[in-house]
Amino acid sequence: MKPNITLAETKTPNGARLTLVEHDGSFCIRVNGQQLMHSSVTTSEIQLGTTGCERHTGSRSTSRVLIGGLGLGFTLKSVLQHVSPKATVHVAELFPEIVAWNRTFLAGLNGKLLDDRRVQIFEEDVRAVLARAAQAPYDVIILDIDNGTTAMVANENHALYSDRGMQAISLALKAGGRAVVWSACADTMIEKRLKKAGFTVQAVPAKLYATAKRSAYMIYAADKPELKKRA
Repeated sequence: MKPNITLAETKTPNGARLTLVEHDGSFCIRVNGQQLMHSSVTTSEIQLGTTGCERHTGSRSTSRVLIGGLGLGFTLKSVLQHVSPKATVHVAELFPEIVAWNRTFLAGLNGKLLDDRRVQIFEEDVRAVLARAAQAPYDVIILDIDNGTTAMVANENHALYSDRGMQAISLALKAGGRAVVWSACADTMIEKRLKKAGFTVQAVPAKLYATAKRSAYMIYAADKPELKKRA
């Protein structure tokens, strides 16, 4: 039996141990030994990118996309497969170490995508990026931060899913734009707060594996209303 090999580690803001582990060619990021994401379990991350960008797949589209959370890069991979060569894709990742891991240990996985000319990486809290974006809003905002409203990595992530956080997402999004939020389970609080912020919300079940019979996760697709045309 092949061993688990800890390739790198760092500490989260709440003091948890964040590790990158390799086993038999697969990679996993763990928090205090608990699996946060795994390179062989990526169906929902890919679906997240597809759901976010399904309205912006035209070859001439100059859409602007924000991804909150780099992880192992599968959502970024999905987004780049759907948006046009003229699109702009910003990725906000709180941990510089995760960005570095993607460029080194994970270069053969999705790390090389960070050098795509459409991609710009922000090594900071996605909330700071959202706050700036009111001046230049996005067409699509994709959030895979922590475990949804159940924070594992940083307690501050609760604020992203608060009423104020949902309002910040709305302000950072163009009229007619879409925000998608990944959750580890059905979360009525996320859905209610998105609706309170003015979004039309659809809960989209997501599978752990493509061949799974049941869905384990939930993706919340939130559409911001179009601007009303003057009579």
